[in-house]
Amino acid sequence: MPKVELSVPEHLEMQISQLVDQGEFLNREDAFENLLSTGLKAYKVSGPSEESEEPGFGDDPLDDDGMMGHDDEYVF
Repeated sequence: MPKVELSVPEHLEMQISQLVDQGEFLNREDAFENLLSTGLKAYKVSGPSEESEEPGFGDDPLDDDGMMGHDDEYVF
């Protein structure tokens, strides 16, 4: 896995440390990896991910294209 150096504001570092202390994540590295992954999924960034290595695993047509390619209407 590539290494990345990251500088974050103190308030974010404190929040991440708090999540680790509360047991939400095993350690800071796990927290940063999971939080970045979640953020990228929210922006629907395409590219390889660990979850998509198995063909068909987790494939949901609504996840990739909104409402089957229609963002503002329901498709039946």
